[in-house]
Amino acid sequence: MDGGQRDCGDPGATLHAVSSAVLAVTRHLSVHEVLQVIVRAAAQLLDARYAALGVPDDRGSFAEFVVEGVSDGRWEKIGPLPRQHGMLAAMLRDNEPKRLADIRREPEFEGWPAAHPVLKDFLGVPIRDGDDVLGILFLANRRRPGGFTRADEDLLTLFAAHAAIAMANARLYEHNRELTVVAERNRLARELHDAVAQKLFSLRLTAQAAAALAERDPARTVRELAEVERLAADALAELRAVIFELRPADLADGLAASLRKHVEVLDRAYDTDVRLTVDGAVVLPEEHEAVVFRIAQEALHNALRHASARTVRVRLGALDGGVVLEVADDGTGFDPGASAKSGGGEPHGGLGLASMRDRACSIGGTLTIDAAPGTGTVVRLEVPL
Repeated sequence: MDGGQRDCGDPGATLHAVSSAVLAVTRHLSVHEVLQVIVRAAAQLLDARYAALGVPDDRGSFAEFVVEGVSDGRWEKIGPLPRQHGMLAAMLRDNEPKRLADIRREPEFEGWPAAHPVLKDFLGVPIRDGDDVLGILFLANRRRPGGFTRADEDLLTLFAAHAAIAMANARLYEHNRELTVVAERNRLARELHDAVAQKLFSLRLTAQAAAALAERDPARTVRELAEVERLAADALAELRAVIFELRPADLADGLAASLRKHVEVLDRAYDTDVRLTVDGAVVLPEEHEAVVFRIAQEALHNALRHASARTVRVRLGALDGGVVLEVADDGTGFDPGASAKSGGGEPHGGLGLASMRDRACSIGGTLTIDAAPGTGTVVRLEVPL
């Protein structure tokens, strides 16, 4: 589209505009991203100054309300999310498109905050999935004189039908991802039970043996107590590792903030000095952020559990055309080539290097491992935008 303009008399140009808008929406997987792109694409498609999409809840309000054309400052002045009243309630009730020359003259025009932009010509359509209304999409203040036409109404209705598919797909994707997370947590819980139960059982037997030997063989008792200490340390390490894997990757505050919280927890839990540096604004799609976070988790896990590192430095920063993540430790290091040839038999071969590379490839990223015995390890991930 050229600046949001289209030739209404050219069916080919109209179809191309709709196709471009639909493709822009379907590239995204998270529900919130899909809503934002729907609103932006609709505004561009019909050259509207303002656009909004409300997803109704069952409590008389909206679960989400996304706008286009309103600055953050003005949105803060407008106040809380709108309720299902006035024109919004009428559209939910009637479940039909609504096209108005001047919304201010309508009886349902009420309850608009003082800071709200002045609206005039108006076009709203429901986004439906069968009989269910997934949301209300509406535009206001067409830049071209004359307001919205019947052709515009038909075009927005067509776009809304495709938007409904994208919203339904995004919801299914997020639901499946939640099911995957639940399954992974259950698997880790079973591992926690098996691994720690075995170590605690050995710990108990060794402690009993030490008690039995205390009087007649003090030297052996000392050795058994040393084994008790080792088993206790192993059990604690297993608990730490699985607990941190069970911690949900809450990226609601963004990748940098979530990674900072994770690093702070690890720094408190381990004797190792763990630090994070963030360079510049790091912006990635939500699904890419989740992958980068998991790779950082895996690299930190390796450094803390297996490298005997005194320090671990994590760097997250903006790269020309992308984002870079580095996890560097001063631990024992290893030979990546030997690990690969051994098929995972080397100490580091089974520590998720293949998994990290697979995750990196899934988002078009590149993972490199710089390591050698005795010189520490640097894991570097580059993700293009």
